[in-house]
Amino acid sequence: MALTDIESSVIKVIQRGMPGSLTPYEDMAKQAGIEMRELLDVLKRWKAEGKLRRIGAIVNHFEVGLQAGMMAVWQIEPDHVEEVGNKFAAFKEVSHVYQRCASEGWPYNLYTMVHGLSIDEVKKTLKEMSRLCGANDYLGLATVKELKKAPPVYIVNDDSSV
Repeated sequence: MALTDIESSVIKVIQRGMPGSLTPYEDMAKQAGIEMRELLDVLKRWKAEGKLRRIGAIVNHFEVGLQAGMMAVWQIEPDHVEEVGNKFAAFKEVSHVYQRCASEGWPYNLYTMVHGLSIDEVKKTLKEMSRLCGANDYLGLATVKELKKAPPVYIVNDDSSV
């Protein structure tokens, strides 16, 4: 399926990330050279077709003062992964929850990214998550350095106007 010119313009704009303005969709439409209604129609259609999961801003947790983070990996009974994952996702300190396949030598099948003001605060949140769900087999892997945080690029601009 080839992209229409409008769809191509929409991808070129949204792959840059959400503008930090009061009118992000209007701004993105303007950058794409289309009306906001056209932009929203494309996004709604992609959502309905399953081509788009969600669209939103990515907050830089370091910039908002959350200087500590840990990826916690959990060993959860397969029948309870979705239930526990939903409970973990309800924690305000948790930005991501992923299910992954366990493997020989690596029994962890649920991954969470937990943020806080300090490592001690993050560890306290992990203990509360563990207590709430009875999930005692986990590892906390502290963030040492963020190496990359950028949206994926699907279409390389061949026109500097978009």
